[in-house]
Amino acid sequence: MSAAPERGGWEPPPGPVHETGAPGPGRRTFLLGAGGAGAAFLLASCSGENDLSARSPVDQASVIAHRVDYPGDLRTVALAVALENQVVGVYTSALAAAREGRLGTVPPALTSFLTRATAQHTDHAKAWNAVLTRAGKPALTGVPLSDQREVTATLARAASAADAAALALRLEEQAAQTYLMATYSVAGASETETAATIAPVEAMHASILHFLLGQYPAPDAFLRVDRAARPSLLTV
Repeated sequence: MSAAPERGGWEPPPGPVHETGAPGPGRRTFLLGAGGAGAAFLLASCSGENDLSARSPVDQASVIAHRVDYPGDLRTVALAVALENQVVGVYTSALAAAREGRLGTVPPALTSFLTRATAQHTDHAKAWNAVLTRAGKPALTGVPLSDQREVTATLARAASAADAAALALRLEEQAAQTYLMATYSVAGASETETAATIAPVEAMHASILHFLLGQYPAPDAFLRVDRAARPSLLTV
């Protein structure tokens, strides 16, 4: 039997075989169709609210003006803040592209998801930043990630609502898996609690996006960690 990973490490555990659900009716079938009522109900059920007003976005082009050392578990926390800021920037830009007609026909369900999820990711960034500030470190307000240019370019190439949703799904799954890994790789109670309370929300976001893309909402029997981000992705 393989040994369990040490606290503070980033090697995924030997998990069970992941079962994949049957394929849905096709990526564009639901998303570009007229059926938004079911998705709207799903979104309302997950959010618990009908108020989808936007929050102030984080500028995805901003960078921190100081050099800070984030040691140990705090580097994982800084990574989490950067991931949340990245998603907020992508979703804000996607909503702007939708309003300008650059994504073609965008169903209301996707617009509602992006708006509500932007607010939740903003809250997540605040929660992770609170861990940093309690530890005496400054909050992160930018996106110091080595893949930021690639993510921004991918969104710029998006020509349809399905393209934008596919990028969103990729980012949501990465966040969910990163925080799941953090629940057993960090030692601090605050870090563990924050990861454990946010990871399920990111997984629910991913399920909604699977559904909007015409895929089975829960394709795997177990939450995976093979796409989790590593602290080496940070550029600070």
